[in-house]
Amino acid sequence: MPALNKILCPPIENSYLQQISSLSNGINLELKSNVTFFVGENGSGKSTLLEGIAEQCGFNLRGGNRNHNLNTGHRFEGYESALAEYLKLIWSPRRVTEGFFMRAESFFNFASYIDEIAKEDSRILNAYGGRSLHQQSHGESFLALFNNQFESGVYILDEPEAALSPARVLAFMSVISELEKGGRAQFLIATHSPILLCYPSATVLQFDDSGITEVSYTDTEHFTLTKSFLNNPELYLRHLM
Repeated sequence: MPALNKILCPPIENSYLQQISSLSNGINLELKSNVTFFVGENGSGKSTLLEGIAEQCGFNLRGGNRNHNLNTGHRFEGYESALAEYLKLIWSPRRVTEGFFMRAESFFNFASYIDEIAKEDSRILNAYGGRSLHQQSHGESFLALFNNQFESGVYILDEPEAALSPARVLAFMSVISELEKGGRAQFLIATHSPILLCYPSATVLQFDDSGITEVSYTDTEHFTLTKSFLNNPELYLRHLM
């Protein structure tokens, strides 16, 4: 049983969130496995829900853990995420406070933040492979984060495959396996990667106009379209061009 096992939200009124079909009628999700993937088209609500969960957990929406959250200081009240205040997270047997939120699009800013801290105490870099994340390639810095920062807790990741080659997506899956099978970690991941979706025993949640529903990875467009294209790329390219 994963530590975070339910995500609840009532129908939302008087907000732009009403326009997101997958979220507009409320949320009642039971998380059945330690690895849950969010899939769907761009704008389907995946990242919106991830951000809300991350903020409820106390993580910085620019990337990081509870220690990196600059919004918990003096005079900060409320939420950055429009969805966070409506969400209710159910934990069992207890609330988990460790973890990390990572979004590919803001990883540069997070790496810069770590460099600023390291100017005062270079030992902080030991937690990221021993050198600045900016001194590594994008894929190397991602894996340095995964290998050195991920130990135990809830890991909320928005499109982590963005900087990873297919081989490094497989390496990332190995990191997930080592942590979650040891009962130390839970992963909530929004992804477009058909490779990542094949992770064994993961739950795949599809975001679309009908809401949020559990599906098999083989039924996702990410998997079927990629497989069909690779089986006959000439057919698709001829049609497109």
